[in-house]
Amino acid sequence: MAPTNEWLSQWKQKHEILECPVDLNTYFSLPEMAGKELAVMDIGPCSIPTGQILVRDPLYYLGNRQEQPYFQTVPAGTYRTEVCVVKPDEEDCARYAAVRVKFADAPAVRFEEALIGHEDLTDLGEGEFFGFNVDAGLACICDKQLHHAFCDFKEKWHKEHPGENLYDHYFAALFAESFRQNPQYQREGGDWLNWQIPGTEYHLPIFQSGFGDGAYPVYWGYDETGAICQIVVQFIDIQLTYDDDDEEEED
Repeated sequence: MAPTNEWLSQWKQKHEILECPVDLNTYFSLPEMAGKELAVMDIGPCSIPTGQILVRDPLYYLGNRQEQPYFQTVPAGTYRTEVCVVKPDEEDCARYAAVRVKFADAPAVRFEEALIGHEDLTDLGEGEFFGFNVDAGLACICDKQLHHAFCDFKEKWHKEHPGENLYDHYFAALFAESFRQNPQYQREGGDWLNWQIPGTEYHLPIFQSGFGDGAYPVYWGYDETGAICQIVVQFIDIQLTYDDDDEEEED
């Protein structure tokens, strides 16, 4: 459903509040932030055949055909999927702070929250965001056509495997194999999977959501001409999260 003219007018007035409070470019360019070492990991192709994108928890929400994509679109194509990793240390395992798909080589000069087009913008305040919900510790960047293909797959799978759990009896083995093939920055059960939807040529990257369940913002990156050049899913505000940890230790 396309946004109304009234909603678009409100959206234009809220641009400053919808901007990301941190420069997400630094997640993919700096080797260290807030005392934590960072790495950028390529987890393979992301298929975008229509240019209409959703970011969802694949196990809890993507299987709902009523889920809607963001109202802005990007050029169709196949793009690389990059993960900003907070490297493991003595205190914690590897954490995925952000995931990015770039649609062009032009650098992003600002980041603004991606919206579906029917959010209530009236009382949106500084530092607030809409984001998406995670209930299975996983997320994915998904084209609308892949969304339909995923729904077809899920419905067929459950019909053929009545009473079985899609993660336990299907995805768990694939995640474990992903770990065996690419163990760096993954736990033994697997933290990311570049899944080719059965019966299609489409690649759907699925990845851990930082610290697990919660609500997370998604941002469009705009180049200096105002064109969308990337999408970034932010799971961890690195500076805020780990600076706070340092202060607590000092106290």
